Amino acid sequence: MIWDDHQNRCIGELMFKSEVKAVRLRRDRVVVVLQNKVYVYRFSDLKLLDQINTTPNARGLVCLSPDAAHTVLACPGLAKGSIRVELYDIKKATLIKAHDSELAQIALNCDGSRIASASDKGTLIRVWDSLSGEPLRELRRGMDRAEIYCLSFSPTTSHLACSSDKGTIHVFSLSQPPTPTTATTVMRATNRPIEDSPPPPPPTAELDTGSGSGSAGNLRSGLAFVKGILPPSLVPRYFDSEWSFAQVRGLEGKSICAFDYDSPRIIILTSTGAFMTVSFENGGECKRLSYSKFIDTPTTGPEDVPEPWGAAKEERSASTVHRLSTGSSGMETRAEMTNEREDSAPMNKDNMTAHDNKL
Repeated sequence: MIWDDHQNRCIGELMFKSEVKAVRLRRDRVVVVLQNKVYVYRFSDLKLLDQINTTPNARGLVCLSPDAAHTVLACPGLAKGSIRVELYDIKKATLIKAHDSELAQIALNCDGSRIASASDKGTLIRVWDSLSGEPLRELRRGMDRAEIYCLSFSPTTSHLACSSDKGTIHVFSLSQPPTPTTATTVMRATNRPIEDSPPPPPPTAELDTGSGSGSAGNLRSGLAFVKGILPPSLVPRYFDSEWSFAQVRGLEGKSICAFDYDSPRIIILTSTGAFMTVSFENGGECKRLSYSKFIDTPTTGPEDVPEPWGAAKEERSASTVHRLSTGSSGMETRAEMTNEREDSAPMNKDNMTAHDNKL
């Protein structure tokens, strides 16, 4: 259902024969994700523009570039751990073998030129070139398995944030180019999955210094110096991993995050109703700037701020209907279908009926 807040009424509806896993919307596109298929519609009249078959996609993974000048869509491919990137402006599709295990999260930057991915192991995050499919960076969240909740690029692609079920958010710097021995060279050296490598030594304070506000470099392994001593074939690949330079810890429940547009700040929302803003300008533990609690719990009142924040896991409820709010638009169509089996495509334009009231 697409809802126009200005007119306070529904201006379009798409119904499917199986559960809707996710929806993405921008001014000219509506993207709907089912278990094994992604549908792309034109926003103005809900005309079906594309449909993409995927591997079983229970998480509803999909991302759409927000920049109106670039139409880029990414979703799981047909093979486990693969990503399909559709560059509609140049009519090109890129297939990326991102991980050996199932995808957990993917994210595009603003213009769609970069894509980040994490597997269900949750130890590594990889950054890719959307056009060529080449690996650009390999970032290490930690040594233990974790469920990745969110990946988010900053508006200028200078930073990447990752939230997980460890109750943490890690912030990585992308402002400095990777060294020649990082992801591209490392990942081509052998076919052994990097996620299966032994746990790396803990990071040290060795930084790749960036420039500008909030652009401190990522941490490196304390044993990275052996790269200049031993032959490359004898150096474990995790010595090249980059660790986050800033962290938020002690979050409750599942969390998502986004960067402020013009300052080194992150906005965080959790499933327990917490809304907060933190600064990563100085690296290390992020400084909390604001905190609000919008959902009362049995142990905390509306004004209580839990100290410390624990790491509690909650289950997300699945929904077959996604409601989207937009401003005024020229759309005046309604597509209707029955709610039955999965494999049938949405009803086409010939079966769409117009609303009685005109916009």
